[in-house]
Amino acid sequence: MTTDDTISAVARHLAQARRILFITGAGISADSGLPTYRGVGGLYDSDLTAEGLSIEEVLSGEVFALRPDLTWKYLIQIEENCRGAQPNAAHRAIALLGRHLERVMVFTQNVDGLHRAAGSADIIEIHGNLQALMCTVCDHEETADDMSGREIPPRCPACGGVLRPKVVLFGEALPEDELERFIIALQEGFDIVFSIGTSSVFPYIVQPVVYAASAGIPTVEINPARTQLTDIVDYYLPLGAAEAMTRILGELGMDVPENV
Repeated sequence: MTTDDTISAVARHLAQARRILFITGAGISADSGLPTYRGVGGLYDSDLTAEGLSIEEVLSGEVFALRPDLTWKYLIQIEENCRGAQPNAAHRAIALLGRHLERVMVFTQNVDGLHRAAGSADIIEIHGNLQALMCTVCDHEETADDMSGREIPPRCPACGGVLRPKVVLFGEALPEDELERFIIALQEGFDIVFSIGTSSVFPYIVQPVVYAASAGIPTVEINPARTQLTDIVDYYLPLGAAEAMTRILGELGMDVPENV
């Protein structure tokens, strides 16, 4: 099946769908100028940081508890890459579908907040949001769109405690309330499931797609690189997210808005 044939087939399924699940990873934000976590154009392609630790170690809850300055050094690098980024056509296409269909849920690994900025409402940011900060000592919370010039680690203006972003660091548990909401949504069912721009290494990312495929629910993967899901899904598009979603919606006669 050619790419054009695949796009047409996906569009036909989409035309019949009322409930859609989009599972997204770093790749969907690549067209917004954000580097992926690892892989081609990845932010952390090297094996070790300057401190001789893996990026998973320095971005862990354990290291943050001992050396918040070290963890923040690399959180700031991620924040700098996210700073000023705007939703791309893929984010906007998903938000557009959400305004026309019964339910369009986004389950994202991304902490960049671009789905929310694009206008999607039914979102589970399973790894949190980098712009939302909270104090590790008191109940102070704030939103920080730009961390440039801030003390590292940033301090709470109320009590002087260390601030941390509301993200799940390596080794920390996923938010139970969001997982429960996702499980309920899966039980209620979807008509088609998309996996977009994720390396698909986490069970909670892979299993919903595998389950949908086994249940006969159409499944689609959009990713320039093949993953462990590629041979499982019904349709694989080796394209960037923005191009793929624009072409799919174009088959339905829908124009993706240029701006949010």
